[in-house]
Amino acid sequence: MSGITLSAAVRQNLLTLQNTSFLTADVQNKLATGLKVNSALDNPGNFFTASALNSRASDLSSLLDDMGQSVNTIKAADDGITAITKLVESAKAKANQALQTQSQYERKQFAAQYNELLEQIEDTARDSSYKGKNLLAGAGNDLRTIFNEDSTSRLDISAIDYTDTTLSTGLNLSDLVEGQGGATAFNLLGGATTITLTGSDGALNSSSTLSESTAISTTTTLEFTNVQSSTPTLIGTTVSSGASVQDLVDAINGTEGVRAEFDESNGELTIYSNQDFLISDTDTTATTALTIGSAASVNASALTTGSLLTNSGSFAVGDTIALTDGNNYELGSLEIEDSTTVSDLVNFINDFNGVDAQYNNTTGRLSITSETDLTVSSERSGSANTDFASSNFAATTNGAQSLSALTDSGFATDTEINRVITRLNNSLGNLRTQASEFGTNLSIVENRQDFTRAIVNTLQEGAGKLTLADTNEEGANLLALQTRQQLASTSLSFASQADQTVLSLF
Repeated sequence: MSGITLSAAVRQNLLTLQNTSFLTADVQNKLATGLKVNSALDNPGNFFTASALNSRASDLSSLLDDMGQSVNTIKAADDGITAITKLVESAKAKANQALQTQSQYERKQFAAQYNELLEQIEDTARDSSYKGKNLLAGAGNDLRTIFNEDSTSRLDISAIDYTDTTLSTGLNLSDLVEGQGGATAFNLLGGATTITLTGSDGALNSSSTLSESTAISTTTTLEFTNVQSSTPTLIGTTVSSGASVQDLVDAINGTEGVRAEFDESNGELTIYSNQDFLISDTDTTATTALTIGSAASVNASALTTGSLLTNSGSFAVGDTIALTDGNNYELGSLEIEDSTTVSDLVNFINDFNGVDAQYNNTTGRLSITSETDLTVSSERSGSANTDFASSNFAATTNGAQSLSALTDSGFATDTEINRVITRLNNSLGNLRTQASEFGTNLSIVENRQDFTRAIVNTLQEGAGKLTLADTNEEGANLLALQTRQQLASTSLSFASQADQTVLSLF
């Protein structure tokens, strides 16, 4: 204040105290903030250099979060590939299992299981996303990871599409045709008649000539005729009346769909047929038991489920009925006994997986459906039974009833299975390569993440060296200033006392 006059000594001590207070405040600020450079006024060079270092460290620190998310995205894709690899290996196991059997039905089941595994592969690929990014879902899912603050250092990871297994750029695995079965039907017809062949000496035997029978003309031959139409049709070899009874039996048994049994004990000739059948004498004027319309005719009708199969001319005791699929794999066989019924045949067919048989007692129609190709064949004495037919168990050229499925499964043949196994092996190689690529990418991102974390620390450390205060030094400075302040206060007191000596004059 201009109205107050201080002595030189007092003024000097006062200035000293003011400087000491200023320095004390500066030291206390450094200790409070931990910084020796708090603003550009403190040290412009250090302040702006440290600010640049801290800014870069901050930018890199924000990139660390993105790198961490990229790591998790890659890990999610790698987890997906691991799961998909196991599913592809399971699919390969199914294909190898299919090779171990020749059963078309079992192969059809393996094909269906194979398709289910492919569906699971696609679902797994779709579920391998992380925060909306899926490296296994193809287009639109490429991943870019930035490593520096100006985006000049980065890693681009291309997505692969495993959500559609059929893509040639992916796994190149197509769903298999599971196959669609078919159906067939044929009639079980039968009838029988018995002729007693007797002569003047009683019942004939196998070696007796037919002319010895009172029922057969001695001047003509016998004809085997199909009388289902209005005009009888010759269906068998004619036999002369001079032939033996055994010749007649052999001729009848040589007629398809007709079977004869002769009992020498009573001379009874029993004829079974799956069609209307007639043995007639060519002598139309003869009034014998074998003329048209006589007891030598068989009227075939539908068998019922309780009927014996041997009631049909198609089957004899000892015949073997077999079911075979398109790979010539025999599902099973049924040997006909004298007690085997139509119901036994239906049950035999129904015993097998993928095959179903239904029988109509009214029409005698046996309907068969099968999920795979199927052949129903019959053998007699080790060779094809020609009495077994496609429409009514009568004669056919192959002696078998075949059913062709509308479509075969994708595992129907060994060639098709091996083709699938080759594709599976290629897919496994593709998966291992892709897993290796993702592993390399993961290693790169993790290494850059560690590097960025280290460089952020280095930048912050460098900035600290430029701006951080040495607390030990500043603490010592504060103690010295406090001592100086106390001394200056004492000195000011002494200077003031010198001015007070004038009071002693009053």
